[in-house]
Amino acid sequence: MVRMLPARVHPAWSIAVVAFIALVGAAAFRSAPGVLMDPLHQEFGWPHGLISAAVSLNLLLFGLTAPFAAALMVRFGVRRVTASALLLVGVGSGLTVFMTEPWQLILCWGLLVGLGTGSMALAFVATVVDRWFVARRGLVSGVLTAGSATGQLVFLPVEAMLVESWGWRTASLTITAAALLVAVIVWLVMREHPRDLGISAYGATGDEPEPAQDRGNPAVIAVRALAEAARTPAFWLLAGGFAICGASTNGLVNTHFVPAAHDHGMPTTMAAGLLALIGVFDVLGTVASGYLTDKINPRVLLAVYYTLRGASLFVLPQLFAPTPGVEMVMFVVFYGLDWVATVPPTMALCREHFGPKASVVFGWVFASHQVGAAAVAGGAGLIRDHFGDYALAWYGSGLLCLLATAFSVSIRRNAPKRPDADRGANPARTGA
Repeated sequence: MVRMLPARVHPAWSIAVVAFIALVGAAAFRSAPGVLMDPLHQEFGWPHGLISAAVSLNLLLFGLTAPFAAALMVRFGVRRVTASALLLVGVGSGLTVFMTEPWQLILCWGLLVGLGTGSMALAFVATVVDRWFVARRGLVSGVLTAGSATGQLVFLPVEAMLVESWGWRTASLTITAAALLVAVIVWLVMREHPRDLGISAYGATGDEPEPAQDRGNPAVIAVRALAEAARTPAFWLLAGGFAICGASTNGLVNTHFVPAAHDHGMPTTMAAGLLALIGVFDVLGTVASGYLTDKINPRVLLAVYYTLRGASLFVLPQLFAPTPGVEMVMFVVFYGLDWVATVPPTMALCREHFGPKASVVFGWVFASHQVGAAAVAGGAGLIRDHFGDYALAWYGSGLLCLLATAFSVSIRRNAPKRPDADRGANPARTGA
């Protein structure tokens, strides 16, 4: 029986800290493509389009794995799935030091690391938040999301320094060590549910229903959640907007900002430092977005975020120079504040429309995020090879962001349902 225990620091916050560390660790290798693209091109002679194809597979699997990973966490537990995912990231990044052929790049960088990081995607954030928090969900979602995105960016200067001083293989092995260390921390500290500690979730009043569980086949859970969600317009609007979010962040800026800046004479380490600065301001922007999501209509927030992001991408091509000017610094600050500010309101809309299945459904919405990221990561590389610069990629992504604004304002409100009014209310049949 769950009992309410007074405590100065609720254990949910300790779980959130461990989840934050795990997300930063998983993000380490995803920061590598931008700084490794030119060294791999120079050493092996592989074109940017080929290297971008491996990045595209990584991003695609990073998204498509998410809903199945969320279902696996329901079936086998967060700790087991998360620790296994970090081990996979460590193995994949470590094996890259032995590659000599393009297919090995695709296997290690694309397949293994894509599957590992996909199991540590934002569906993991949704699962932890939904299990351990009732109050402050928007804020905690923002903090954990910032951990994922910021870890991806703040590692860039370290990796750029390692690549420049000791080569790209040293950078890959450093990432392996970090992922394995975090796997040990997760295994020792992470717990599945508040009830494992004999307490309630943070902010629970005691009237909330027990978290629904489904001990069935994880693949069936994930596919069934998709089939049910796909019958609603809200799912497609959320998925479409989030696909554009991924295209304009992970797919374009994270993958191609460094080589694009290098095309204009900027040193790689300086460009990587600018991306890291984006990561610093991303923390502020995402946490603030989580706070605002608890207070403001999330549709309005998404519309504002996408509109401002699109406008900034139209300006970016004119800002590249050998030395960043004031305007580039302003872009970095602004884009950092907006980088993944879209995540907390998107999670909130998933909860509003899909209730107890929200974490698995959000896994599918996040999959669309990575489909968009994969398409633009590969497409931008081809644009660079064909036209000699990235200008068309920046302008095209800016237009897509304006389309995402239209999607966001088109999502209708959904009145909350009682648990017994949900068609899938039987706890034994619920997929989250």
